[in-house]
Amino acid sequence: MVTTAHARQALGAYGEDVALRHLLDRGFVLLDRNWRCASGEIDLVLRDGDDLVVCEVKTRTSLVAGSPHEAVSPAKLERLKLLGELWCEQSGVRPSGVRIDLVAVLRPRRGPAVVEHVAGLL
Repeated sequence: MVTTAHARQALGAYGEDVALRHLLDRGFVLLDRNWRCASGEIDLVLRDGDDLVVCEVKTRTSLVAGSPHEAVSPAKLERLKLLGELWCEQSGVRPSGVRIDLVAVLRPRRGPAVVEHVAGLL
């Protein structure tokens, strides 16, 4: 039997795979995935040119509970900024710039996933 938590985890992993493929196809370079520390987690850490990109991935099967964009609050953005700084410290990386991106993945019942990449939320 598939639990709700397991189904959510599987949907999240699917969305991250779709988002990563989308970003790699656009020339991004993956540096880290699902990086964790005591302060939280970064879904994807990438390089886009000289910039470090902290990428939050939100996946939905419908918009009934709201859009993926609505799940990224100002507090979440601040936490992602902090996490990006912590990742840089731990990794010894000194990028010219750090930005926060969102990749929203909508997985409908039928058809391909719809991907929207919003660069520079913060």
